[in-house]
Amino acid sequence: MALRDTLKALKSSNFISWKSTGKLQKTIASFIEKTGKTLHSGKLTKVKLLPELAGQGRYFDCNSEGVIQASITFAEETPLCTTLCGDGFKIRTVEHLLSALEATGVDNCRIMISDFDDRTAEIPILDGSAREWVEAIEQVGLKVATYQDGNCEKLVPVLNKPMHVCRNDSFIAAFPAEDVRISYGVSFPQVPAIGCQWFSSAPLDVSFYAKQIAPARTFCIYEEVERLRDAGLIKGGSTENAIILSIKAG
Repeated sequence: MALRDTLKALKSSNFISWKSTGKLQKTIASFIEKTGKTLHSGKLTKVKLLPELAGQGRYFDCNSEGVIQASITFAEETPLCTTLCGDGFKIRTVEHLLSALEATGVDNCRIMISDFDDRTAEIPILDGSAREWVEAIEQVGLKVATYQDGNCEKLVPVLNKPMHVCRNDSFIAAFPAEDVRISYGVSFPQVPAIGCQWFSSAPLDVSFYAKQIAPARTFCIYEEVERLRDAGLIKGGSTENAIILSIKAG
């Protein structure tokens, strides 16, 4: 079963329940605008984040002709990036931006992209991490997202049972807990500079995310660059937005 199908089934099962945080939903206090080169198409693209009403969630406004909610429901399996599809549009490489919005507590946000090519757009890769998005959000700050004449309470999903998803030699496992903690391992024995590494977090909050996770950058293996570019990928990749490591030279 595909990861998207697994997560859709999970959302509708007794694995997940929803509880109140006792807090109100938030949005950004002002607009944010970022321009940069995209990783795969190599084009220069401008993204604008706008405050949104409570209950609207985080979504992509596709030239006012379509809307794609930032949800696993709309994810499409694509190589080396996360792609969301809806209303005949595709948005590629959304992972760093959406990670930053979730981690900083932006529950509602309208995301507009300036350049669509054949109804497909891509989020700028910036420095290859979520760091610049986090800094931009922290600079404008957050405010309570209004809902018509009032406010809207924030709910969060709670995992009730352990679960796991496997694919080839990769897996994700989640366990019920009071705090969110992450342990992550990566194994590239063919690349000496990476090898086998593990990272474990303290209870995850905005400060920890901003310092320890958001700066984590995209990396690639030098010997694979030509093959990936022949496949129409990483046309905008460079040492400015990725860490390049070699099997032979480290």
